[in-house]
Parts: sequence; C-alpha cells; structure tokens
Amino acid sequence: MIPPGTFPVEPWAVTEPELRPELLAQTETIFALSNGHIGLRGNLDEGEPHGVPGSYLNGFFESFPLPYAERGYGDPKVGQSLIDVTNGKHLRLLVDDEPFDVRHGTLTHHRRSLDLRDGVLRREVDWTSPAGQRVRVRSVRLVSFVQRAVAAVLYEVEPVGEPARIVVQSTLVANEPVPEPHDDPRAEAALRAPLVPEIHSANRTEVVLGHHTRSSGLRMVAGLDHVVDGPESTATTAESEPDLARVTVSTELAPGERLRVVKLLAYGWSSQRSMPALRDQVDAALAAARR
Repeated sequence: MIPPGTFPVEPWAVTEPELRPELLAQTETIFALSNGHIGLRGNLDEGEPHGVPGSYLNGFFESFPLPYAERGYGDPKVGQSLIDVTNGKHLRLLVDDEPFDVRHGTLTHHRRSLDLRDGVLRREVDWTSPAGQRVRVRSVRLVSFVQRAVAAVLYEVEPVGEPARIVVQSTLVANEPVPEPHDDPRAEAALRAPLVPEIHSANRTEVVLGHHTRSSGLRMVAGLDHVVDGPESTATTAESEPDLARVTVSTELAPGERLRVVKLLAYGWSSQRSMPALRDQVDAALAAARR
C-alpha cells in the first residue's frame, strides 16, 4: 500500500516530491500515460530500476493454447493476453563514462509530476555521480491525443560545477524481460519473448524495428526519430539489430550548457496489413511528429 502523505494534495497534478524505490511498481501505474491506442507505464527514463516495464498497444495480444489433462465441456482451447510490445521509452545517460542510476551516487533532488491539465509527465533530477560530477536532468513525456500513434519525450542534461562528457542513448528494445504475467505455466511459456523479428533499420537519427507475434499473427512496427540541440561538437550515431535499435548522442558540456534531445516514438500495428505498409505508416507518423 502507498502510505498517506506520499503525494501532496495539489490541483490538477499528482506529484511525487521524492523517489520511493520500494513503491516503483505502484507509481509506474499512477504515472502511466495513454490515449486509448498507446499505453506507457510510468517507468523511469533510464529504464532501471523498475517494477514492471510496460508498453502496450490497444488490441495487440498474443494467444496461447490451454491444454487440459482431461477436457470438460465449455473449457476454452485458447487464451489471450496483452503483451509488452517494443519499448521506446528508454533514455540511458552516461556522465563521464558513469551510467546515471538512481541507486548509485547521490540523488539530491528527484521530483515527478503528472500534469492532468497538459497530459504530460514531468521529471526533475539533481544527481551527483560516484566520481563527484553533478548534473541536472529534466524530462517531459507525453502520449499524443492528436496523433494517436505517436508519443514523445523531451530530455535535457546540464552539468553543474565542472565540464562533463555526456552520452545519451535512446533505444528501442523488444522482448525485454518482464515479470511472469500469469500463475498459469501454460501462459508463461507462450508469453516469454512473444515477438518474432522481421525488419530492423537505422538511418541518421531514425531507427525502426518490425515484429510479429508467434501465434496470434499480429504485426507491429516501432520507430524513433530525434531532434538534437547541443554544442557544435555534438555527434550522433544510429545502429540496429533484430531486437534492439539505438541512437547515441555524445557531446561535452560546460557548466550552464545543455544537451536537449526530443525523442519521437511512433507505432503501427495490424492483423491484416503488410510489414512494408506498417513501416510506411510509422515513417509518415514520425515525419508528421517531427514537423
């Protein structure tokens, strides 16, 4: 249970003034964003630690057989379950080669707020690495109510006190390990790594992964594009493989300088349309979101 006083009473907002690691599973549910088509659990931007990672698409499920030692009248032959689809929320941050992890270093300030008027999740962090480099991180996450297949994250990093080498990794990951969703072993086996890769690509600041489910026959494509604003020396690379695609942004910041990354995420899914058609749909959604 979430103890009283964890969330101060505010108009039009649900705010967590400090991070409570033991309540991550609950707060990920409270800070979830959805528009009826895409649903994103309120995981931390860097992905770890987490209670339950979760990215969901309306109607995108996997089916699994329900065998019985002795079948009875009316027993269902097949079960269905929503599955964790390709995750596009992750933004890994490395500060002078040290990964930003709230479990290590010194977390001076950590505040998350679900703005119920603007429909966005805001996060502010002040963190000092184990080596003593201090940074401020700010992010804003939304799921679009206008373009139903699109979500976005604004991610800003600023060093404090000393210059810092900054690397931000924006990733798409499929078949990520999740807690077993069922007590039924028949479902557990079928829902473990349910996505079969079909396509993957990387081009400049855009990456794409395409998969289908083993049993239900549904197809999906997830894509990322980015708008990067940083010093002149900022470098960007992209790479992909069947279950992982990544755009890496690296730079060096002086105190007061900021690296600003806008991450655009789009999904396409269908039971009938081809993989090339879904890929085109995602490319179009990213182009519209970028504009």
